[in-house]
Amino acid sequence: MRLVHRGQWVVLAFLLLVGSFYSHGNDLFVSDNQERIAQVELFEFDSLEQQKRAISLAKSLRCPQCQNQNLVESNSPMAMDLRLVVYQKIKQGQSDQEIIEFMTNRYGEFVRYNPGLNSQTLVLWFAPLALLGLLAFIIYVLFKKSQNSTKND
Repeated sequence: MRLVHRGQWVVLAFLLLVGSFYSHGNDLFVSDNQERIAQVELFEFDSLEQQKRAISLAKSLRCPQCQNQNLVESNSPMAMDLRLVVYQKIKQGQSDQEIIEFMTNRYGEFVRYNPGLNSQTLVLWFAPLALLGLLAFIIYVLFKKSQNSTKND
């Protein structure tokens, strides 16, 4: 007499697999290096002004790994490392522009939420205007066409 059918074994195996991932899920997005986490979270600035400037700058830079979060919001190890770099450079006295240049040289314009206007970003800046102009032209042509057809009737 069979107490457990084959389908029940599959379900049981699946539940065990999911349970094992779920039990380790809390460690999934946490950096392996606890010392690095402490460095970032407990970083000491020389003044409150430095701290505000560093956090503001880190919020204006995109995490290259997450792509949709800034360096402060992201929990990825890469964002944590880059946040520490920003904090250290602010404490060393570098300007926001110098830090942004460092980040863009290393990770490209993508790391900036508001990329500068240059030959590589012209399409990014002017494509919406061109599409808006094209849409206005199409609406104009369709409106004229409808007016001509009503005049002919």
